[in-house]
Amino acid sequence: MVRVMTSYRAVAVIVLAVVVGVVPVPAAWIEQIYSREVYLVGQQILTSLSSLFSVALLDVMAVLGLLGFIYWWVRALRANDQESRVCIVAKMCLNTMATVAVLYLIFMVLWGFNYRREPLVTKLDYDATRISPARLLDFSRNTVERLNRLHGMASSTGWPTFAELPDRFGPAFGVVQRRLGGSRTAVVGRPKNTLLSPYFERAGIDGMVSPFSLEVLVNHTVLPYERPFLVAHEWAHLAGYANEAEASFVGVLTCLAGDAQSQYSAWLFLVPQLVRHLSQEDRADVYARLHDGPRQHLREISDRLNKSVPFVRRNASLAYDRFLRANRVTSGIASYGLVVNLLMGTSGSDVWKGLIRRDDMISRALGENDV
Repeated sequence: MVRVMTSYRAVAVIVLAVVVGVVPVPAAWIEQIYSREVYLVGQQILTSLSSLFSVALLDVMAVLGLLGFIYWWVRALRANDQESRVCIVAKMCLNTMATVAVLYLIFMVLWGFNYRREPLVTKLDYDATRISPARLLDFSRNTVERLNRLHGMASSTGWPTFAELPDRFGPAFGVVQRRLGGSRTAVVGRPKNTLLSPYFERAGIDGMVSPFSLEVLVNHTVLPYERPFLVAHEWAHLAGYANEAEASFVGVLTCLAGDAQSQYSAWLFLVPQLVRHLSQEDRADVYARLHDGPRQHLREISDRLNKSVPFVRRNASLAYDRFLRANRVTSGIASYGLVVNLLMGTSGSDVWKGLIRRDDMISRALGENDV
């Protein structure tokens, strides 16, 4: 009877996970109850605790979980039981599915429901008519101008290490969150190296947020001038912006509210994102405007990414695309490139005002005088 009840519980957990995965919940409920309140309370606690440790807690959990899983199966198969081996394997498969279902439910509670929140565009002064080929070309040219002007200042001192970034521009992250309407804000996470770094390097992945420990894991081969934007992007995920374009948008704003080095890192990230949408002739014109310093940095980034393994990179992209679509991000990994739409479609919005200090580059870049 105990075993029968255990099977019933396993089936019940699996059914609950399926229900959570497929039953729609109003995005407004997710936004107001979960993403802006419940999630952020948990994030403040969990990220603050995980940041106390220099080692990635996800690594520890993964190693212990794998060893425990192997031990669990071996112990069950070696048990001196009157049941047939087929029955034991069947029950272990059911229990394994139930365990996966429990992990999925934990994932949803700790992080996953953020995929179902209201789109960021609904909370911004977003206007798609602001996006046009002519303005994209102007934005691209002014982005290059910004890079050229910032390069000397950004390179005049040593680039910050990952460990220095929370103190360097963590406050800017809080400014941007409040600018986006958050009354409760996420805390910054300590960037950590991970056992996954060799895989990151081969798959062309720069970093991720662990959904179970809400900590930032980074690829240690990322170049110094890439670090500020990478960390700002992952912090945006910590703040509950699960969509990749939204995380990049918040990451850009965070960098632009910081110092010269973080601003340079944001503009450096944006150049390839912008020019990919231009004609070949316009793309050549934009790249021709680059000075030697930024040009060299973009070349070094390209060289780093070219060291990835095509087979691993393709399969990693495919897996992540399926993961995003399973979590109702219909555009999959294509959502990465939509950051350009967010940037141009919100030009003139109050979200930009006061973020750029010392000049009006963002207003000129976006073609607005009131930013």
